[in-house]
Amino acid sequence: MLSFETTTPGGPLAAVESEIPQPQGSEVIVKMLACGVCHSDIHMHDGVFDLGHQKQLEVGRPGMVLGHEIFGEVVAVGPESEGAAIGDRRVVYPWIGCGECASCLRGDENLCTPGRALGIAAKGGFAEYVSVPHSRYLFDKGDVSDSLAATYACSGLTAYSALNKLGEVGKGDEVVIIGAGGVGMMAIQIALSKGLDPIVVDIDEAKLASAKELGVTRTFNSSDPQSGKEIRKSTGGAYAVLDFVGAEASVNYGLGCLRKGGMIIIIGLYGGSLNIPIPFLPMNARIIQGSYVGTLKDMGELMELVRAGKIDPIEIHERPLAEAEAALADLKAGKVRGRQVLVNN
Repeated sequence: MLSFETTTPGGPLAAVESEIPQPQGSEVIVKMLACGVCHSDIHMHDGVFDLGHQKQLEVGRPGMVLGHEIFGEVVAVGPESEGAAIGDRRVVYPWIGCGECASCLRGDENLCTPGRALGIAAKGGFAEYVSVPHSRYLFDKGDVSDSLAATYACSGLTAYSALNKLGEVGKGDEVVIIGAGGVGMMAIQIALSKGLDPIVVDIDEAKLASAKELGVTRTFNSSDPQSGKEIRKSTGGAYAVLDFVGAEASVNYGLGCLRKGGMIIIIGLYGGSLNIPIPFLPMNARIIQGSYVGTLKDMGELMELVRAGKIDPIEIHERPLAEAEAALADLKAGKVRGRQVLVNN
């Protein structure tokens, strides 16, 4: 089989031929049909996360097969596998844990460290075939396209899990979404399906226009330094901000939009650091929370909504698997609207 593996940090991906994995125990082998390209893939390809103040978190290593937004067809099952049949076409939940630690036992496999996440700790979807440890990680997509289905494994799941952290949104509780890229657009769709009317913020007018096409009524360009004040003035301060960028500028912008007692949920991993006077935290009674992908339970709930047709599609751009490196470069350069998906034809 063909896979595309990391070499040096930020360097070219190597096309590697190897044997198709043979399933053991409860394992399931999936032929990759579609695999989304995520900003996390850029970080893993570059090998670092920016921590601010010239500090970095090293995460990359040679020989990694990136890609965690996987949709494929079951082609082989292990002798102990149950619940999967050859020919099944399924979305793969990639955020797989060890199954034994406190996080896993609590149902939070996505928080297992180091875990066995596909495309992060184990070989992912930038390959023709992927090994999945158990059939419980496979989900029926319903009638949506293969490429759109793949994006629900991270983009959709991450957005759904973050929105769940808002709790009950009452009358007058305004929600601001920062970042109208792939995950942000998915969050907009899910928010609209929940009956919310989010305020959407981005620096790209084209992305804001796309948000309006989805039904968003209020958008702000954050390159205007007064726009945050306008949001706060027009709303009396937002109940919650979802930051799908995760940069110093976006987090500070989000904090400036909040009312007293509001919350900011940081999802994006762009990088940097945050410096807040400690007395402001109790004085403003604000909540600063991180959100990392989502649980297996979240995935099941999300896919129920997808199969019921309650979440409208986002913009998808298909590319052949052989263009994996070019897709990473285009995403890094900010040339992508919606989501790129690699297809294996």
